[in-house]
Amino acid sequence: MLRFLTFLFIILITTSADAQQWYRGNLHTHSYWSDGDDFPEMIVDWYKTQEYDFIALSDHNVLAAGEFWKLLPDTKEAQQGFEAYVDKFGEEWVVSQTNSEGRTEVQLKTLKEYRPKFEEEGKFLIIQSEEITDGFDGKPIHMNATNVRELIDPQGGNSVTEVMQNNIDQVQAQREQTGQLMFPHINHPNFGWAITVDDMLPLTGERFFEVYNGHPLVNNYGDDKRLGTEAIWDILITNYLAEDKPLIYGLAVDDAHNYHNYDGEHSNPGRGWVMVQADELTPEAIVNAMEAGNFYSSTGVTLESVTYDNQTLLVEVKPEDNINYQIQFWGTKQGASREEMGTLLNEASGTRASYQLKGDDLYVRAKIISDKPQQNPFQEGDTEVAWTQPMVR
Repeated sequence: MLRFLTFLFIILITTSADAQQWYRGNLHTHSYWSDGDDFPEMIVDWYKTQEYDFIALSDHNVLAAGEFWKLLPDTKEAQQGFEAYVDKFGEEWVVSQTNSEGRTEVQLKTLKEYRPKFEEEGKFLIIQSEEITDGFDGKPIHMNATNVRELIDPQGGNSVTEVMQNNIDQVQAQREQTGQLMFPHINHPNFGWAITVDDMLPLTGERFFEVYNGHPLVNNYGDDKRLGTEAIWDILITNYLAEDKPLIYGLAVDDAHNYHNYDGEHSNPGRGWVMVQADELTPEAIVNAMEAGNFYSSTGVTLESVTYDNQTLLVEVKPEDNINYQIQFWGTKQGASREEMGTLLNEASGTRASYQLKGDDLYVRAKIISDKPQQNPFQEGDTEVAWTQPMVR
């Protein structure tokens, strides 16, 4: 029944796609409220001017609320960043003081204060978020809560799985108590090699994880002993289907911390995002669309359309001049061993390709690979890529 309803919902979304729009957004970003190196207004302004439609600042275990004074780092970049902040927003906006050591402290603006400067109905949206930063046995276990209303403290637990489940449960509990739509997602599972696929398999209520994270230390591609995030994704999809759990979707995010030095050694903005097809630009519409799988993730490739009809996934790329595209279809066959989960079902060159599910296919997802070098990649040689969400019969 779950698979039928998922398929039916996708069909309904597809048939009404003409009334919807694509919205570009980043769900994982940091500011001076935690360990980012710039002011939230400067960061939001960057995303808005780069033609994003929505942004979620997700600082570690804190919401941008209440009084908080930031002691500026004693670096040339921080001083130049402060000067740029004052130049852009004015001395009347910036509240600062010099401490007894001659260092500059700045009172950070709250989300309530800076939100009106940027939000425009139907054009730009800020979504309140938090990176719930937890751990177990020295392993970093981080989960974002998107569109959270109130701060969620790290819940802890007696295993990696239990820590994740306890935090997922807290997000879901707040959603039920407040009636506000929100969702958790698992961040960079390979950061510190903290979260394995076996840690994630028992979870309930988790619908999203980061298949791509732009931080240079998160090991998206795994190594010769450990799985990359795409292999993790296929194992999760296969096992969740076997247990009649909802599909798990893959996100691309920046996880930006650094806004002054741009290179592969820093975690910069603009590396990964989601493109959400929704009725309107509101938190509720974005959450609803994403939970329906009505989005794709990208590091640069733009799609004209993604449709699923008559058990056929059709992908159309919005091409750039002199750029070549390879469209791959990935899935798992019935009865596959773990090593066989996530196999290449078919691929085609060009800007349009489709795949019809065969009788022994459990699902299909598409990966679109261009030969255009990714601008400012965290790993040298990366090209622009996009991932659609899995579709089932």
